[in-house]
Amino acid sequence: MTTVAASSSDPIEPRVRRKLVPSSVLGMIMFVMSEMMFFGALISAFLIVKSGNIMWPPPGQPRLPIGLTAVNTLFLVGSGVLVYLSNKSLSRGDKLGAKKLLGYAILCALIFLGIQGYEWVNMLQHGLTMTSSTYGSFFFMIIGCHGLHVLGALLFLISVYRKFSKEAFKPESYWGGQVFWYFVVGVWPVLYVLVYLS
Repeated sequence: MTTVAASSSDPIEPRVRRKLVPSSVLGMIMFVMSEMMFFGALISAFLIVKSGNIMWPPPGQPRLPIGLTAVNTLFLVGSGVLVYLSNKSLSRGDKLGAKKLLGYAILCALIFLGIQGYEWVNMLQHGLTMTSSTYGSFFFMIIGCHGLHVLGALLFLISVYRKFSKEAFKPESYWGGQVFWYFVVGVWPVLYVLVYLS
């Protein structure tokens, strides 16, 4: 009885609850889910319009640069791999290595956007515009929306890169950015197959 009484009088230490998923990651996952529905709606509309046309791409419209875009895809996918390796380095405590790998990932993403810009200029010069046909409308709408997402995610990664050497750096914010980056990288091969190869 004495032992029980003594133990009951001991102060109860508050339990520290550890979050399974950081708030930044959870918020980004919810955002990405809404973006998946957005791209799903665009792809569905594209497939419906495409199925209603006997010939696709329509006659008289310039053909998309399949080969160059395939090479460009490697840069975007490579950036996703580099971001993953950067996070692995960070988890091992190698902050300098993580920053270096993130820098390479940012460079790959910049090359991807640069080549896409080059493609767009060529397409416009060959007469493919938003108003030239439904083919042009869907191309610029779908690929353009993806490009804007890449740009937004890239700016976030650049912001993380600049904070790497500062005390204000928080790995949680980096993880949230990674979720978004993996999304823009992962959705691109799907768009490439549907828009460029079909």
